[in-house]
Amino acid sequence: MRAWPGPDGLSVYFLDVTERRRAEERSRRSAARLRLVADVTTGLSSTLVGGGGEEAALQGVAESVVPLLGDWVIVSLVDADGRMRDVGSWHHDPELRPTTARYAELRLAALQADAPILRALASGQLRTVDDVGAAVGRSLPAGEVRDAFWKLAPRSAVTLPMSARDRTLGALSLYRSADRAQADENDVATARDLADRIALALDNSRLHEQQRRLAEGLQRSLLTEPPQPHHAEIVVRYRPAMEVAEVGGDWYDAFLQPSGATMVVIGDVVGHDTAAAAAMGQLRGMLRGIAYREGPGPAAVLTELDAAIQGLGMGTMATAAIARVEQTQEERAAGLTRLRWSNAGHPPPLLLHADGRIEELTNPRAELMLGVDPTARRTDSVVTVERGATLLLYTDGLVEGRDLPLDEGIARLRSALAELADEPLAALCDDVIERLRPEGLQDDVALVAVRLHPEDRPRPAEAGQQRVPDLTGPR
Repeated sequence: MRAWPGPDGLSVYFLDVTERRRAEERSRRSAARLRLVADVTTGLSSTLVGGGGEEAALQGVAESVVPLLGDWVIVSLVDADGRMRDVGSWHHDPELRPTTARYAELRLAALQADAPILRALASGQLRTVDDVGAAVGRSLPAGEVRDAFWKLAPRSAVTLPMSARDRTLGALSLYRSADRAQADENDVATARDLADRIALALDNSRLHEQQRRLAEGLQRSLLTEPPQPHHAEIVVRYRPAMEVAEVGGDWYDAFLQPSGATMVVIGDVVGHDTAAAAAMGQLRGMLRGIAYREGPGPAAVLTELDAAIQGLGMGTMATAAIARVEQTQEERAAGLTRLRWSNAGHPPPLLLHADGRIEELTNPRAELMLGVDPTARRTDSVVTVERGATLLLYTDGLVEGRDLPLDEGIARLRSALAELADEPLAALCDDVIERLRPEGLQDDVALVAVRLHPEDRPRPAEAGQQRVPDLTGPR
């Protein structure tokens, strides 16, 4: 507006900017709604993928939608058994947040059968309520729940079922007080979009978790419990990657040959899918059959396995390390044991000697992984150790990842092994994983550890059962 005096009086000019301001406000609110949808989607996915859980993810949703879409909000979740729980709440007024949370704890048990949220869940349709006090508040039983409701004093509400793939997974309830206009069609459209996105993210997360559990169950079903040789303790561990729902190719094995010698194996098939899992199962079974026979050492076992991979047309590549625990009567009397080992492209096993020294079982020249060249030369190596030594075989997920180069990972493993040398073997294996991967596993990890307890004293309880089956048969 402009005004100035003139010879003929006061001149006034004005420009009506009402529509322009309204357009600017609509544009601002539209941009805010788009940012909200983007922020909620990103935060929800991040929490679910990161293992934060559904309740934490939905609490984050509740905190994000206030105050843009409502003065306060409650987010509900339908469990697998069909029961509904209120798992998230928030209020734009910090002083009323405890009241909102308490109302969310009490309201479901107090609602009548025709309450808007129950009707929305039953029908799968959005419900708008112009007068929440009349629709809900007056039917609440006297007591804490009713007092909390009237303290929150909602005037209008929008309740949206969260549905995906023909399943209702929860509901989003948005409330506004009397001093605020009811949600317009744009607010409702944004809330509907959010509800759909939340439902899809929850459903995807649940499917992912089902696949992960199935994959882990399949993996574990292929990995048997270790034997319990005389005065030797064997501990195995398998840990799936936190963020991978596919079956992996990591495996371990430990078994006794008819002579009583102990074979321990660690391996990793290239790939993370069902083909890798199938190949892992085949390789593990074939290796067992080859290695159970008396005679062939670890190198010969790997050579025969490599030939089988080519002959059967498996088209599989894998790394593996094998060690055989051997002992003559003279060595037993002297408190010594031999470890005969061979490695096909696998990270080097570590040997913790009784005096605390740590030795990497490596050759001057690394040998090829399985599935590359069946004519590749493979060699046996032998190391003699005093009883009390511990042998650790592991897969690369323990010592290598996006944040950890292989050489650095092996150095960290050596350091951890030295510090944990005096721990019981089971605790040592668990602590090694925790120390090297405190933020969780990026890849599957398999371990097999053998501790050779002294044989000039009673068999320790941690070594397992007192009697070992005679595998040689009648003599």
